[in-house]
Amino acid sequence: MSSTTDGTASRIGVAGALGLSVTSSVAIVICNKYLISTLGFFFATTLTSWHLMVTFCTLYVAQRLRFFEAKPIDAQTVVSFGLLNGISIGLLNLCLGFNSVGFYQMTKLAIIPFTMLLETIFLSKKFSRSIKVSLMVLLLGVGIASVTDLQLNLVGSIIAVLTIAATCVSQILTNQIQRRLKVSSTQLLYQSSPYQSAVLLVTGPFVDKLLTNRDVFAFTYTIQVVAFIVLSCSIAVCVNFSTFLVIGTTSPVTYQVLGHLKTCLILSFGYVLLRDPFTFRNVAGILVAIFGMGLYSFFSVSESRKKAEGPSPLPLSSSQMGEKDAEPLLAGAAAKSSPWNEVKGVQSFDEMPRTAKSAFSRP
Repeated sequence: MSSTTDGTASRIGVAGALGLSVTSSVAIVICNKYLISTLGFFFATTLTSWHLMVTFCTLYVAQRLRFFEAKPIDAQTVVSFGLLNGISIGLLNLCLGFNSVGFYQMTKLAIIPFTMLLETIFLSKKFSRSIKVSLMVLLLGVGIASVTDLQLNLVGSIIAVLTIAATCVSQILTNQIQRRLKVSSTQLLYQSSPYQSAVLLVTGPFVDKLLTNRDVFAFTYTIQVVAFIVLSCSIAVCVNFSTFLVIGTTSPVTYQVLGHLKTCLILSFGYVLLRDPFTFRNVAGILVAIFGMGLYSFFSVSESRKKAEGPSPLPLSSSQMGEKDAEPLLAGAAAKSSPWNEVKGVQSFDEMPRTAKSAFSRP
């Protein structure tokens, strides 16, 4: 009875995380679009560094007020992870700056298959044919809806490859560090956000100068601009928290699926609220993408239930049943143990590697 209650509560928790991620991400896109398009604040990388700095300050206050307990992570892991995340954010901005919007969208679409490839090679994770087909339908729909022009250049292509690699690795590590070192999303974000912010604080003004030919320090900060920057930073706390929470409790692939749902919602809101141009191709692509998301959710939940209800060669205690890993999305909410359990058996905490690099090496 208690295991059933725990499973229901965990599903509700992940459903809340997914909802918070979608809501906060759409809200911050609308806020930043007004900040950039209307108020002329084009310094996206510097703004992101402020987002992370405010996130750390907020978590520091929350930790001092005992809302969560800080759990120390060894310096090599947290510094490497924080720097990698900061670099991946900067590369995303550079990728958009050096490529057309269409090629940038294709780069984002490529993250899912490359993430699956890395997890298959380094983590021995298996993806069923149903999951692969549903993701192909999803990517096809998002591609139809969002990819318009494909203009290639050598520098932009190199940056795109680096962006895909850094983003895939950082998101896999976000999941693996939480599971294998048994830290919560809040604890990991609290430990790593200063390093992410530091990378972007140092490099942000130069990246923005390179992309916009404008100086962030010479910008005229009116009361309205400052107000929207503060609003953007406030929403970013929810965005950063929900990002780590969703990746930690589901999977990097599920987080990318959720990201494409946000893309469809943003396109729809852009048409409804901002009267952006909308064509039959956009509508068709969004409908195909939503259908693919539905298939992914259905197959993920179905496979998780089959694993949970399937016969076991040895009788399991209730505590062992609670430690079984689940698949992504709502059924993956109960994923409190490592996905390595399916391959190598349950490991003790003392056997877990303590560096970011070792998160890719099987024990």
